[in-house]
Amino acid sequence: MNIFQLPIIYAIFFAFTFSIFMNGMLMRLTRNYKKKNERIEKRLSNRNISPYGGIATSFAFFVTTIFLGKAEQDFLTIGICAVAISIIGLIDDIYNLEWRAKLVAQTVIIIYPLVDLEIFINVESFLGLEMNNYLNLFISLFWILVIINSINFIDNMDGLTVIVSGSICLQVALLANYSDIYKVTDVSLLLLATLIGFLFYNFPPAKLYFGDSGTLFVGYVLGFISIIFDWNPSQEVILLSPLSPALFIFVVPILDFAVVTTDRIKNKKSPTTGGTDHISHRLLNLGYSEKKVLVEFLILSFTFYALLIGTISSSGLFSYFFAFCYLLFFIFNFLRYRKLDSLT
Repeated sequence: MNIFQLPIIYAIFFAFTFSIFMNGMLMRLTRNYKKKNERIEKRLSNRNISPYGGIATSFAFFVTTIFLGKAEQDFLTIGICAVAISIIGLIDDIYNLEWRAKLVAQTVIIIYPLVDLEIFINVESFLGLEMNNYLNLFISLFWILVIINSINFIDNMDGLTVIVSGSICLQVALLANYSDIYKVTDVSLLLLATLIGFLFYNFPPAKLYFGDSGTLFVGYVLGFISIIFDWNPSQEVILLSPLSPALFIFVVPILDFAVVTTDRIKNKKSPTTGGTDHISHRLLNLGYSEKKVLVEFLILSFTFYALLIGTISSSGLFSYFFAFCYLLFFIFNFLRYRKLDSLT
């Protein structure tokens, strides 16, 4: 049980500075890291840069959640599990786990807080079914698995995971504050602060990589944040519970996931194998610099967010209009990026 609670502004500052400290210390401890080339997969970079930044960032986040006080015990449980899944990612970074083993481990660590805290996407209520929460748990498990692995997919260029995940954190925080869900606002801002602390070492050219320990951690926390977001609109809009708008903020990593997965399946390649066929790689192949790619992703993310805000802040036909534009913008970008050649 927590003995004291920090004001959120102090907790955010602590998360930021502690993340900088932990990542800096880890970078110095692993400065002699040598990349193992055991995986048969194509990567953008073969530099000998430590991929263990995720462990430092997840630990900084967990320590900070302790300072949120007794009111945020749910997030403390999620924070502990997030560190656990980060350790699974660390083991994978070191020993190159087989994807089935990683999937089983992810599933176990996801199910525990879903059952223990009784949090889920309530699709049974939405569909008018009574299945003792089994369908709710399955859909919630599937959703978090998708988020975790789409964040893992997006970790393919210096600074990209932080830019995409940080944008999601900020957008969720703003939306949660607008909806008076302040505990989600607080945790989203803490996660954003720890990510910015890591960005000091990951901005192009990177001195430290996130690794699977980082992507699994971030995807895990964001996945649970999206489920905890309790959406109860006060007006008639297209997004009704359980279709929380927080679920639609994850569109950018899911877009990349969809582009890469469909392309690999079409070309009879395994979706689990790494490659240089992500959206970021295709933009680099067009002649974009790494920093220009980051700007493109920021613009893409906040354009989707603006359309989402239009959907939930309007009513009647206007809500449907913005929702249609959101869908159309997704299809347009999916087809646009699919047409681009992969980086060779």
